Amino acid sequence: MPLKKWLRVGALLVSIAAIPAGSQLTNAFAQQQERAWGTTTGNPAEHLPPFITRLTHFGQRADWSPDGSKLLFLGRTFGDVYEIELDSRTIRPLTHHYWHEGYTRALYLSNGDILLSGARDFDADNPWPSRGETTELWVLNKNLETEPVPLGTRCSEGPAVSRTRLRIAYTIDHENYPEKLPDGVHQIWLAEIDYQDGTPTLVNKELLVDSRDLLFETGLETQNFRPPEEDELIFSAYGYNGTEVMGVDLATGEITNYSKHELYEEPEGIFPGGEYTCVESDRHSGEGYQYIDVYRLRLDGSGRLDRITYFNMNPQYKASNPVVRDDGKYLEFQMAKVGDPAGVGRGIFIYDIEQAKQMGVWPE
Repeated sequence: MPLKKWLRVGALLVSIAAIPAGSQLTNAFAQQQERAWGTTTGNPAEHLPPFITRLTHFGQRADWSPDGSKLLFLGRTFGDVYEIELDSRTIRPLTHHYWHEGYTRALYLSNGDILLSGARDFDADNPWPSRGETTELWVLNKNLETEPVPLGTRCSEGPAVSRTRLRIAYTIDHENYPEKLPDGVHQIWLAEIDYQDGTPTLVNKELLVDSRDLLFETGLETQNFRPPEEDELIFSAYGYNGTEVMGVDLATGEITNYSKHELYEEPEGIFPGGEYTCVESDRHSGEGYQYIDVYRLRLDGSGRLDRITYFNMNPQYKASNPVVRDDGKYLEFQMAKVGDPAGVGRGIFIYDIEQAKQMGVWPE
């Protein structure tokens, strides 16, 4: 039986369990999956199983609209934001009506407005500070007639957005605020967006996690509020035990380690019932975050991880950044090449979960 011990860390409780056995797919099921996905050579986008459809030939970091009829996505890192209608495949730009320095994230808010992450300045000769150091959060009105409004905070990597209320979570670190936070320190903050006099403003800001309170060194990134109650935030613990999927209880501050494995597991895209999250993992290869595919992780403490994409069967390619539609019937993900920076995508794909179940290639 896994050994579990509870550690009091300031106001936080951290639950860490031993690595579970038997969390991989059975050999027979894995072989069935590999047959469905086909060749291990060539471009995997040219050998897709029936339940996968290529939606675009460019783009990255997509997000489902609340009604599931559209996807929001970036054209590229530090690029424009687009929206595609799934039925018509019509793509329209959302950020062409004003000048800007490019964006690294775009997410739907529960009221239809768009949360953007991007820097005020961009240097093509030294681009990466605009992703990790000077990126700020903004709100773009859904009428697309005005410029976005800054929320007054920087953000390390991606924020998390509630699907049911105007609440977000975001991470800041030393690179964002060198005058406030020591080197290596990460904090997760919780806040609400209030439209005071019609202008979006961050209110009720609350420090949720401070890496200095943990008994292990790690980088932090917010990922998803766990549905349906959204009383827990799923986040990444980078560099700890490979990289782990963790959750923090919003009321108690209790932290739970869900993946509990020494290889790379980063949560990306949660299922509507809250029983599972998608994960980027190298569990099949052990070669690190560049050699990833999309997996599904049970959020029941078992640590069971089931592989659901096989782009990295060809070690030149990978699949990443999955997001599940709110009805749980479809998920989107993106393709990239091994060596591309994390988050970079070379096209968006739709995974039909119901069809995969009918074919017997969806994990139970």
